[in-house]
Amino acid sequence: MRKSRTVISAFLALRQRVLAVLGGISMYRLVLFALAGLAVIALGLSLAGLVGPTAGEILASFAALAVSISVVDAVAQRVLRLPWRIESSLVTALILLFVLQPSLTPAGLAGTALAGVLASLSKYLIAWRGRHILNPAAFGAAVVTILGLGTFSAWWVGTPWLAPFVALSGLLVLWRTEKVRLVLLFLVAAIVVSVLRQAVQAQLFGFGLDLDLGGALVFTLTQAPYLFLGAFMLSEPLTLPPRRWQQYSVAAVVGVLAGWPIPVGSLFTLGQERALLIGNLLAFAFALRSSVRLVLTGRTFVTPTAQELTFRTKGRLRFIAGQYLELEVPHRNPDARGTRREFSIVSAPADLPTLRIAYKDGDQKHPSSYKRALKAAEPGAVLAVTGTWGDFVLPRGRTPVLMVAAGIGVTPFVSQLRQLRATGAERDVVLVYVASESAELAFRDELAATGVRTIVFTRDEPTDLPPHWTWAQGIRLDAPGLQRVVPDLAARHAYISGPPRLIADLAPALQKARAVTTDAFAGY
Repeated sequence: MRKSRTVISAFLALRQRVLAVLGGISMYRLVLFALAGLAVIALGLSLAGLVGPTAGEILASFAALAVSISVVDAVAQRVLRLPWRIESSLVTALILLFVLQPSLTPAGLAGTALAGVLASLSKYLIAWRGRHILNPAAFGAAVVTILGLGTFSAWWVGTPWLAPFVALSGLLVLWRTEKVRLVLLFLVAAIVVSVLRQAVQAQLFGFGLDLDLGGALVFTLTQAPYLFLGAFMLSEPLTLPPRRWQQYSVAAVVGVLAGWPIPVGSLFTLGQERALLIGNLLAFAFALRSSVRLVLTGRTFVTPTAQELTFRTKGRLRFIAGQYLELEVPHRNPDARGTRREFSIVSAPADLPTLRIAYKDGDQKHPSSYKRALKAAEPGAVLAVTGTWGDFVLPRGRTPVLMVAAGIGVTPFVSQLRQLRATGAERDVVLVYVASESAELAFRDELAATGVRTIVFTRDEPTDLPPHWTWAQGIRLDAPGLQRVVPDLAARHAYISGPPRLIADLAPALQKARAVTTDAFAGY
C-alpha cells in the first residue's frame, strides 16, 4: 500500500511539473505546434511510402485549407471588428488536413477549400452569444462528405505509423487542458463498442465466434482515428459544456456513436465527425455559459503586486462559487498566448451584478501583451466574458474542507466563503494561506469577516492577525508541514489553488486527504 501511494504521489508531482512548463504556452499555440509537428511527421512518412496520401497531395491540400480558412476568418473578423487569430485558422486547417482525403485534382482541391470555407463560416453563423456551437472542422468535413462536394472524410490519420505520434502529441495537449480523463472515457467507450461491432459483424458474416480480440483491439487503436478525434477535436474547450459530469456524458455519447457508425438511409453513416457534431449539440443543451459584456468600474491594488478589477455585468451571468471565467481583451499584436485568459472569480454569485477578478501585477521585465492591455484598460472599458467553467466547487453536504491557497490563488476561496456567508450555510473549513511575505496576503478583511480558521505561511510574521488566524512560524509549506498544521487532513476534502509546483510539493500529503480537487494556474 505504501509503495502504491508513493507511485501515485510521484505521478501527481510529475503531472504538475509538466503543467508548470506547458502553462507558459497558450492553448491555441500548443495545439498548433502539436498538429504542425504531426503534419511534418506525416509528410516524412508519405515520402517513405508508409501512409496513403502522397507528399504532393498533403502539401496541396494544406495550402487550399490554409488559404481558404485564413481569408474567411480575416474578412469575418474584420467585419465584426475582432482581432484576427492566425493560430485558430491554422489549427482548423491542420485538423481538416488529417480528416479529409488529400488530393491533387482540381475537383478534390475545390472540395477541400469549400470544407475550409464552411468550417470557418460556422464559427460566426452557427453561434450563440458569441460562441460557436459545432466543431468547425467536423462541420466542414460532414457537409462536403454528405453532399459529395469533391472530397470526403477519409480520416487517414488513423494509421499504425502515425498512431504513436498522435498519442504523444495528444497527451501533451490533454495534459495542458486537463482533459486526459475525459478523452480516456471517450476512448474506452469507442474501443469497447468498436470491438463489439467487429465481433457482431464477424458472426453475421460467418467468421464464427473466435474473433481475435487482441487483434481487434490493436486494429482499433492503431487504424481507427479515435486518438486524433479525442485529443484534438472532442477536447476542444469552446464546444464542451462547463461541468465535468456533463463533459463525461458528451464523451460517452460521442464514443458510442463513433465506435458503431449508424447508417442513415443508403446515403451516409453517422461516422466520426458526425458523432462529434451530435456530441456538440448535447454539449450545447447542457451549456450554462453565455457571452456577457462587462463594464470596468474600478481597479485597486489588493497587495503591492496584485490588482483587483471590479465590473458591472451587462446581461445575465451565471456561475457557481469557485468557478472561473474566460476574459477577452482584444489588442494589437498579441503574443503567443493570445487575447483570452482565465481568471477565478473573486466575488460570489450573491454579489451580482457586481463581478470581481484579481491578478498578479508585479513589476515584470517582460509582461505578456495581454497583461499590458489589461493594465491599460480604464473605467468604462467594455470587455467580454466568453464563458464560465470549472468544477472547483465545494462538495455537497457538510464534508469538512481544507482550502490551500498560494498568493493570488486565494481568489476562488474568497468567492466560496463569501457565498457561504451570504447564504448562511455552515461548514467546517480550514484555510491554509501561503504568500511570499505578509504584505502579499490579499483580501485579509474579507476572509477575516468569514470567521474561518486560517493558517498563514509567510517568511515574516504578519501583524494584527485576527483571533482565528495563526502564523506557521515562517516554515515552508510542504507535505510534512501541511500534515503538521492540519492533523485531521484525512477527514477533509482538500482544495488546492496555486502554481503546479506547489501542488507537486504537496502531493505526498494530499494522498491522505479524503478527496483532492486542484486548480492549478501558471500565470498570465
